Amino acid sequence: MRIGIVGGGQLGRMLALAAVPMGHEVSVLAQRDDEPACAVARPFLGAFDDEAVLARFVEHLDVVTYEFENIPQRTLRWLAARVPVRPGLRSLEVAADRASEKALFRELGIDAAPARLVDDPRSLEDAVLALGLPAILKTRRLGYDGKGQRVLRAPGDVAGAFEALGAVPSILEGFVPFTRELSILGVRAIDGAIATYPLVQNEHRDAILLRTDAPALGVSEALAARARAAITALLGALDHVGVLALELFEHDGRLLANEIAPRVHNSGHFSIEGAETSQFEAHVRAIVGDPIGSTALRRRSTMVNLVGALPPREALLEIPGAHLHLYGKTPRPGRKLGHVTIEGEDEAAHGEAVRRVLALVRGTGTA
Repeated sequence: MRIGIVGGGQLGRMLALAAVPMGHEVSVLAQRDDEPACAVARPFLGAFDDEAVLARFVEHLDVVTYEFENIPQRTLRWLAARVPVRPGLRSLEVAADRASEKALFRELGIDAAPARLVDDPRSLEDAVLALGLPAILKTRRLGYDGKGQRVLRAPGDVAGAFEALGAVPSILEGFVPFTRELSILGVRAIDGAIATYPLVQNEHRDAILLRTDAPALGVSEALAARARAAITALLGALDHVGVLALELFEHDGRLLANEIAPRVHNSGHFSIEGAETSQFEAHVRAIVGDPIGSTALRRRSTMVNLVGALPPREALLEIPGAHLHLYGKTPRPGRKLGHVTIEGEDEAAHGEAVRRVLALVRGTGTA
């Protein structure tokens, strides 16, 4: 099948690398020829709202997917009028607006942090009075990896905060003193079949994911079941086809939803080596109408992101159980350049291998 991916980043690259061995042809709509996916798929370059570029792109396709959610919705509507777009526009519309996310969580009975809409400085003051401090002010759209966010810790932080984020529609979220950050990925097929990956634990540095451990340890079956129920409900409500990620906080024995991502997700990178079917392969299988495959873990895995600078390749590759994935990006602060997955069945050996990888990452000055 001929697959088109909107977006040329590393997620598109890994989707293409999963699709090609299954016999699919992959094209990517990107804005520059040095984007990671362009090295492994047929590139179509231009602005996402350039209909001439879109026409050339869609001419070669049987199905379209996307690797990030901050795409002009009219672009996907234009494409959807000519070729199936999976996941559908509903998933993109909800995930692209934090207020829509919160509304869907409420509709489905999924617990989430308390929140109030903010449209001007006065409504921010009202929201602070309702929720208290500390709290997090976030733009409703276009925020990721800590962008478009501002932590308000004291009354003096409130004045000017709305303007500092661009004076755009925003949302204030009450601060959750969480025990840890978790996430769960699910995948839904065209026929409605659903599979879920195990609940994983995430650790962030400077609002960017540093590490994911799969599975999350010390999780009760009741907690894991609630996570599976939540992702299953979201997949069904959105009529989603493909992978969907749900980020969660664990707090006082409860799970609180943070946000969704209607695509393959950084916290699922462990699945390339660690699961029977990687999130990328499962997504491709789903959008073309194939069976999803097993999402079961093969063995315990830890994923570590390489951000800003790269440790020596040889030092990483000599670590037992380590698998290196580089994205072909030029290093710069805060940029995800690749990841390492460490897998192993022996707990002590696995822990030592993870410590060695983290030591090398810390040696770059980025963690």
